Amino acid sequence: MSDPSRNRKPRIRAALAVAAVTGLGATALTALPAAAAGEAVTVQYRQSATGSDQVEPWLKVVNTGSSGLPLNQVKVRYYFKADAGASYTYACSWAVKGCANLTGTFGTLAHPTATADRYLEVGFTAGAGTLAPGADTGDMQLRFHRSDWQPLNQNDDYSFGPAQTSYTAWSKVTATVAGVPVWGTSPTGDGPTPTPTPTDPTTPPPAGAALFDDFDYTGHTDPAVNAHGWSVRSNAGGPGVPGATWAPENVTFAKEGTNSIMNLRTSTAGTGESTRHTEILTRATKFRNGTYAARVRFSDAPLSGPDGDRVVQTFFTINDLKAPMADDYAEYDFEYLPNGGWGEPANILYTTSWETYRPDPWEAVNQHSESRTSYAGWHDLVLTIDDNAIVYYVDGQEFGRHDARYLPERPMSINFNQWLIDLAGQTSTTPRAYDQKVDYVLHVKDRVLTPAQVAAEVAAYRSAGTAFEDTVPAAP
Repeated sequence: MSDPSRNRKPRIRAALAVAAVTGLGATALTALPAAAAGEAVTVQYRQSATGSDQVEPWLKVVNTGSSGLPLNQVKVRYYFKADAGASYTYACSWAVKGCANLTGTFGTLAHPTATADRYLEVGFTAGAGTLAPGADTGDMQLRFHRSDWQPLNQNDDYSFGPAQTSYTAWSKVTATVAGVPVWGTSPTGDGPTPTPTPTDPTTPPPAGAALFDDFDYTGHTDPAVNAHGWSVRSNAGGPGVPGATWAPENVTFAKEGTNSIMNLRTSTAGTGESTRHTEILTRATKFRNGTYAARVRFSDAPLSGPDGDRVVQTFFTINDLKAPMADDYAEYDFEYLPNGGWGEPANILYTTSWETYRPDPWEAVNQHSESRTSYAGWHDLVLTIDDNAIVYYVDGQEFGRHDARYLPERPMSINFNQWLIDLAGQTSTTPRAYDQKVDYVLHVKDRVLTPAQVAAEVAAYRSAGTAFEDTVPAAP
């Protein structure tokens, strides 16, 4: 196992330099077309209970395409008509892929029908692996019930098939891959969207200081980018390939479905001079304890050209190092390396909490968690910091829990960037480019939220038509 504390020296030095700079020029963010998923999926369904105590939709996802399908990109929705005022509880009885590798969340339709106003959305963690062409997930024996265990009626549920006692393709259950609809017919007026809508989305966000940005901008020259406190990096320096440019014009925005999406594009033709990195960060360093969240789409391969570059795709918060081994330094990272790097041969996701470091000779104090599998596709990333621990979540599941000795002593900035560690992973001079997308960012000051509460809060902002809010006070 590689040790990021030994191998990430160039990345840390440069990230600190960026975090210490204020007023970096914010330039334009131009629109990019949404990419099609290109995958083919069928969902098979059978009912296991027609009674009144709980719903039991048993499901299989079948890869009917010609290439491997990372299951952590797949979301499946089962639609039903809820009882007035009822809440529901999800459970997995048994699954070939393992119940621990399945997630279940409830959402509310924006346009309810006579047979559907709620849905159960089933997702997969990275541990579910990749589905080969022609393969299926095997049984996913799911169930849900009213949280108070009162009787319920399935007969008015859109996705319920009382006659389906054996598995068959069922178009009343829908599926998306990386947020793109690929299977099924949703209730009238509602199609699958890249971001699940949790239960009770119209509930306003709880009182308290928060930053929320839906990244609804017209371009990097949009005055709102700067007015909302963001800097799109254009200054020279690391991390990454020597001689590379940090290109603000490669941080762009587009609509995908109903959501606005920020895109960070990093490109190269195999030389330092041709390499374009991307970064956007808050100018203010005012964020400390609380909850940090973003929905991020990682990519494993370039849009075109040869693959293999040692790309780093990130969401992190950081402050500056005042002196070597200063104990008030802090940094908390999600870093995805689709092609490896820092001694790793293949894709790996790190979460790392930093206490301090010394640049020369190199010494670092940190704690990290990692998973060596593909994370291509959309992921919900949540980081919580209180007075006891730092906890990282990926797609609703705890990914890493780090010790209190790594807690921050000073406020930090919020950052996204994408860059190449070096050019040794792919030496070709054929141009290629990698995209990292961001749906939203949220920070809630001094409150630890669960991933489900994060989703509800984001849905509440969107339901209220709030694309941006920043009530987090400046650091003293």
